Amino acid sequence: MTPQLQQAIRLLQLSSLDLQNEIQEALESNPMLDNQEESEREEKLNGETAESKSETTDSSEIETSEAIADPSLEKELAVDTQWEDYQYTPPASGARNDDDREYDFQGETSESLHDHLIWQLTMTPLSERDKAIAYVIIDEIDDEGYLRTSLEELQQQLNEDDQDDLEQLIEIEEIVAVLHLIQSFDPIGVAARDLHECLQLQLNQFSAEVPYWTEAKELIDDHFDALASRNYKQILRQTKWPEDFLKEVMAFVQRLNPRPGSIVSSSHSEYVVPDVFVTKKNGRWVVELNPDCAPKLRINANYASLIKRADSSSDNTFLKNNLQEAKWFIKSLQSRNDTLLKVTTSIVEKQLGFFEYGEEAMKPLVLSDIAEEVEMHESTVSRVTTQKYMHTPRGIFELKYFFSSHVSTASGGECSSTAIRALIKKLIAAENNAKPLSDNKIAALLKDQGINVARRTIAKYREAMNIPPSNERKTLI
Repeated sequence: MTPQLQQAIRLLQLSSLDLQNEIQEALESNPMLDNQEESEREEKLNGETAESKSETTDSSEIETSEAIADPSLEKELAVDTQWEDYQYTPPASGARNDDDREYDFQGETSESLHDHLIWQLTMTPLSERDKAIAYVIIDEIDDEGYLRTSLEELQQQLNEDDQDDLEQLIEIEEIVAVLHLIQSFDPIGVAARDLHECLQLQLNQFSAEVPYWTEAKELIDDHFDALASRNYKQILRQTKWPEDFLKEVMAFVQRLNPRPGSIVSSSHSEYVVPDVFVTKKNGRWVVELNPDCAPKLRINANYASLIKRADSSSDNTFLKNNLQEAKWFIKSLQSRNDTLLKVTTSIVEKQLGFFEYGEEAMKPLVLSDIAEEVEMHESTVSRVTTQKYMHTPRGIFELKYFFSSHVSTASGGECSSTAIRALIKKLIAAENNAKPLSDNKIAALLKDQGINVARRTIAKYREAMNIPPSNERKTLI
């Protein structure tokens, strides 16, 4: 495998963000590579007139053409393309409608829950002994806001870590007192040891005058196990409440946050740069490469003109080697884009049903189908579809999303697993919340549509979509 081929394969499997970093490294290490846009900006900043820029360009082109016109030099730098090809320009945006492709910044906070609690702790007057306890408690609170460590484990940890600094061992009562203080911090419900305590902490912030507060507190304090198991008949029987009244009480409870720590998120948004855009123009689905994925590259004409024929000096050899590497790099980039465009176009052609009607119309598709269509090896198609994203009117999808296994239908046809997932989601969304569909019932409904899917397969797909089983989906509201 030649170095050129190795480079082309490596660039092919890079994501858009990784490719931009690779291009930047190449620009910094190879003087023969030039960023056309940056060069033009620098020329404008230097105050050059349009005439002087034109003269400079004409002169550079003459010098460059003279430098490589000699057949012996061209033979030394031989590649499979002509010199005029050694300029890489991403596809123009054309009639691209930027309004349709804007990405709204959703906003985020860089402050973690731990930082938020520590900040409140520093604002609270406490003794050094209580602060030491508080720091340990806060360190044990997870991202959802729960304290999963027992009081006994906290006591053992405190007495072991701070044994030399403590005049006397820390007692459980001291830990409980500090814990109650932290449980008064924002967000309300933080540092709870289980869901029951978390909901109680949040209810305690309301006054008795709030409608349904008294009944909600009774529901959490006295009937929590029945509520957790969705045993509404037992709750109605024990409380003597009408069903409509229980619905109102439950609506009040459902406004509480079972994961208070999620309010203060420490996660960072992951930004996806689509490699291709798919749009419908004049009744046809068109695939376009994203011109913003890579800068416009070209051979630096000024440095190329310095190469001298029959000169074996170290400087001249350095220039020739870098010129050859720059040619290979530009050609590899062009090859990457051609391959990506060819594979993506084939995917769109085979999944037209998805673009027209959505997930339910997704067809079964495997790598070999595309590989045969574009006359490439399956491993090449795999590299192209890894960490590459497609912007469509239905959202942004990784190219691998369009590949799925198949399930046989009663008519002898095939249905993709993606379409089956979409059908399961649709059936569950339309179910009666008081009598949710079981996996067996969903399998029976799909069979009525000619799709034979086993119950365990339904369960696997449902779990993959993070949809709870029927007994956990049951509700009065």
